[in-house]
Amino acid sequence: MAKTGLVVSAHSADFVWRAGGSIALHAEQGVAMTVVCLSYGERGESAKLWRQAGMTLEKVKAERQKEAEAAAKALGVADIQFWDLGDYPITLNNDSLFRLVDLYRKIHPAFVLTHSREDPYNRDHPEVNLFALHARITAQAHGHKPGEKVIGAPPVFLFEPHQPEQCRWMPNVLLDITDVWGKKRKAIECMAGQEHLWEYYTRVAEQRGAQAARNSDKKITYGEAYEAVFPHVVETLVPSEGRR
Repeated sequence: MAKTGLVVSAHSADFVWRAGGSIALHAEQGVAMTVVCLSYGERGESAKLWRQAGMTLEKVKAERQKEAEAAAKALGVADIQFWDLGDYPITLNNDSLFRLVDLYRKIHPAFVLTHSREDPYNRDHPEVNLFALHARITAQAHGHKPGEKVIGAPPVFLFEPHQPEQCRWMPNVLLDITDVWGKKRKAIECMAGQEHLWEYYTRVAEQRGAQAARNSDKKITYGEAYEAVFPHVVETLVPSEGRR
């Protein structure tokens, strides 16, 4: 069975800013990446579009979907889904929870990427964190839809929030995305509705690249940082050989 990865994104641009490098990197390695955009970010993250005359909610949603689909193509996403659950606030009920549980069991992800536990600037993000973790737990439960194959224990990594200090997010995984930075930058530039963030997230990638280089013996220019939720289970403490 081909390896898969799952990204649970609150809004249609989150997966690009925060996990685009990881998505592109693993897609190049043959991992089938599924991205779930729970909302379009149509109310709270589309100010540029709302400034246009005659704009409507449905037009904003359509434009954000178009941007996200173009970004997903640039990153090599195998499957992008738009669940249209609203934003500011996002609406997460049992129906959507069990829908995510079904997806976990369908693709059996080797790893999961989602939001930080806290974010005082955007309550949608921690709500999605709990949602993704709750779905993972339910997908492991033998008593949920008995007879289905339950998932194992995919590691969960929390991607970087916009203001990490205020979110009490502590990175403990640094990922070298230098080789796929061009793909991530292309995906970033697909998000025309939030052009003001293009250079910000370029600087974040450079900063995390410098940090990763300092914590290794590799030449790294661009990076992404993550906080692991669960302990890593390893067979050796000797680092594997990587690109130098």
